Amino acid sequence: MALIIIGESYTFPDGNAATNRVHTYAKGFIENGVNVHVICFASRYDTPGDGITNGIHYYHPFGQRKRNKYFLVRRWQKITKYFKTIILIEKINKSDKVFAIICYTQLLQTLLFVFSLAKYINSKLILERSEHPLRKYQKTIFTKKIGNFKARIETKLCDGLFCISQYLIDFYKKRNVSIKKLFLVPSTVDPERFNIQIKSPLPYKYILYCGTLTLTKDGVDILIKSYAQIAEKFLDLMLVLIGKGDTSNQEIIIKELISRLNLDNRVFFLGQLPRTEIAVYMKNAQILALARPTSMVADAGFPSKLTEYLATGVPVVVTGVGDIPVYLKDNENSFIAEPDNVDAFASKMDFVLENYDHAKNIALVGKSLTGEIFNYNFQAKRMMHFIKSL
Repeated sequence: MALIIIGESYTFPDGNAATNRVHTYAKGFIENGVNVHVICFASRYDTPGDGITNGIHYYHPFGQRKRNKYFLVRRWQKITKYFKTIILIEKINKSDKVFAIICYTQLLQTLLFVFSLAKYINSKLILERSEHPLRKYQKTIFTKKIGNFKARIETKLCDGLFCISQYLIDFYKKRNVSIKKLFLVPSTVDPERFNIQIKSPLPYKYILYCGTLTLTKDGVDILIKSYAQIAEKFLDLMLVLIGKGDTSNQEIIIKELISRLNLDNRVFFLGQLPRTEIAVYMKNAQILALARPTSMVADAGFPSKLTEYLATGVPVVVTGVGDIPVYLKDNENSFIAEPDNVDAFASKMDFVLENYDHAKNIALVGKSLTGEIFNYNFQAKRMMHFIKSL
């Protein structure tokens, strides 16, 4: 019995939040007796090629390492990607019957293609939704209509939807999607990644943010401004940022802010790191911080980095947006600040540092959630039961 995860919203085996979600899905299914094949459908030139990691087979059907100078050749390479994928899925299905395909995409043309493949091999199709489906369709009334039409078509094509938040469940219910097609899968994490005791890779104490360096999505500017308020009080404590911006402009804005606040010698950028290395930096931080602001993205999503933060047993300071307050309680399993409030976030970090033994005990309570509700294996069992019920 096999399951395929396909889409262009992630890279594999290293990548962003979507990559981590795919990893946890795959590992959970494998531990429950299902062979998993991950197909990276994006037309990227920086892929590592095909391979196997932790028993997960992964493929890059585009297969090009260098951008051809001729337009027509590039178009042909993208077309052949579809034929390669068809052949690949036929081969997988022939050797090990595929009972479900999880599609991780924001592109309707990709979903239509995967829908055709699912029908061809008589497999169930599940659409993964961990972000608001209309977030890129807000500029004009016309684009909003396009977004709503696309969202309606998507629900017709799939047999079921994995939604990361109750907000998304309610979003689809209001659009008359059958509750039988909707399934809540909160952020998932593999806590074993963080069961390590390795000396800190950095020669100083630090607060850590790990993720995409964005302002509107994760409020990195709010974090930096909050850190500036406590920097003089905790002179031996630095701020470390792991990741890169969605665009180079984002990183420029962030670095300009750091310079204006005279924090050039206190804030350090480590860039994008391999997934296998990040856990060491998380485990050795004093605080793991996420100052996510209020937004459509925050309402609909649930940051995968937050469940990874919790899995470390390090004190977590986060804002109360979206579904976060559904699972986390201030001063019980984490430290929750009012969103969009620099002073409030700075105050929470200050409290943690001034009451660190207490904060570590709170962090251990937060860590227990990753062995239960956020645990990858627990959620994989639930997902398998849901798929079988369709």
